[in-house]
Amino acid sequence: MRFGKVSFVLLLAIVVSVGVRAQSRTYDELGRTPTAEEIQAWDIAIGPAGEELPPGRGTAKDGATIYAQKCVGCHGQNLEGSPNGKPLVGGQGTLGTLTPKKTIGAYWPFATQIWDFINRAMPPNMYNVPIPPEQKHTADEVYALTAFILFRNDIIKEGDVIDANSLPKIEMPNRNGFVPVELEDALDYRGRGCRSGTCP
Repeated sequence: MRFGKVSFVLLLAIVVSVGVRAQSRTYDELGRTPTAEEIQAWDIAIGPAGEELPPGRGTAKDGATIYAQKCVGCHGQNLEGSPNGKPLVGGQGTLGTLTPKKTIGAYWPFATQIWDFINRAMPPNMYNVPIPPEQKHTADEVYALTAFILFRNDIIKEGDVIDANSLPKIEMPNRNGFVPVELEDALDYRGRGCRSGTCP
């Protein structure tokens, strides 16, 4: 029996379609809808506007004490970093050079990112093991550490109180460094001062 090209392609399409349907499964018997509490436990992201920030407050002075107790081992006595932790200060003015330093004060566009990162990832969550509740920072501690880092980067004063209201209002030095004011200028690499694959 001979098939033309069209007949062969049609037959092949039917065979594949039947095979796919035969292999398709529904997984109705697996999993369950998460509870509101489970969703809330995972929903911890803090956006630039800080709408998700919890109540709490802290100053750089408070943060210096917490930093000395919990952070100095990885990030250094003067926030200079170590083999175990990145530097948290310095780098201002380097983004337009061939050796940019992407530190908090030089690179990060939103102050709320600092709070979010400390809350999510500090102390380091080694091997995906949950951080015991007694080691996790309280909201006040996160505000205080955020204030300390901002102060050490000359962004706020030592006595400034950082909370859910004041933190989103802080203007980071590189706030407008990611996207040009006019979006069409994003691809104007020469105009933006990009060199050797590095753009300010």
